[in-house]
Amino acid sequence: MAAQDIILSIIICTYNREEFIGKTLEHISRQDLEPTLYEAIVVNNNSRDNTENICRDFISQHPELRLRHVLETQQGHSYARNRGISESRGRLIAYIDDDAFVQKDFATHIIRFFEVHPEVQVIGGKVIPVYQGTPPEWMTPYLLPLVSALDMGNHPRPFTGRKFPIGANVTFRKEVFEKYGHFNVKLGRIGTGLMGGDEKEMVARLKKNGEPIWYVPEVVVEHIIPPKRVEKEYIQSLARGVGQSETRRLKGAAFAEKMSRVMEEMVKIGGTFVLFLLYLLRGQSAKGTMLVRFRYWVLQGFLGSKA
Repeated sequence: MAAQDIILSIIICTYNREEFIGKTLEHISRQDLEPTLYEAIVVNNNSRDNTENICRDFISQHPELRLRHVLETQQGHSYARNRGISESRGRLIAYIDDDAFVQKDFATHIIRFFEVHPEVQVIGGKVIPVYQGTPPEWMTPYLLPLVSALDMGNHPRPFTGRKFPIGANVTFRKEVFEKYGHFNVKLGRIGTGLMGGDEKEMVARLKKNGEPIWYVPEVVVEHIIPPKRVEKEYIQSLARGVGQSETRRLKGAAFAEKMSRVMEEMVKIGGTFVLFLLYLLRGQSAKGTMLVRFRYWVLQGFLGSKA
């Protein structure tokens, strides 16, 4: 069957994730969709471990599937994502993390939703955290994005206000990139760095132009959370990366947008202290304390970035 028959391209950008990349591909291979209708592309961003061999072995063992491995030598998550766009042959482009496991109806639900809703340009699915260790006692619904988790309920609805899809489970119509450009290579993680904001900035461009962006709970991935990702040092670095990413994202923005973002941060600071008091009254000081720490670390990154 010709390449133009591919509807969905699943892109996995990876860097030194030999522990999980084989399992990620295994879950993709179990789709209940006709295998000629989708493809999966691993974009290897200069991994120094055994990632390439694992991918090539898996591909050779599954000739019935449309699986590819490509090397992107320009270091950076956004470069890898953009390489995925140029390599893709589908009309829809789904991004998942290299430690995220899709359900067997993942591709089917994506295609079905876009077919029923031709006006929707981007969808974000449910991301369920799977902790390898004990879930942290400080976790609250407000901090779930720290473990790339997203659950907005069991009914589809648009992402409104400051709500955005999570990069571990987001799908675009390919025409979006032709119309609005690719991911900003000044944003996103580089190697082991913890800056982000690349998918958020991309989605923000679409929101500004009134493009419909929806949450679709039937599109589910499980995201592995190793113990390191909930340690204080990691969260601190991640939070500062969030703040730095926002500074970079706003570098070329209009004054009004910058002021709006500063005011939003002030509101978040006020809300954080309110939540801190509420958790304190409930005897859940660990939850409240981490909320305050996170907001402080984000502010450090936001004010201290030299972008």
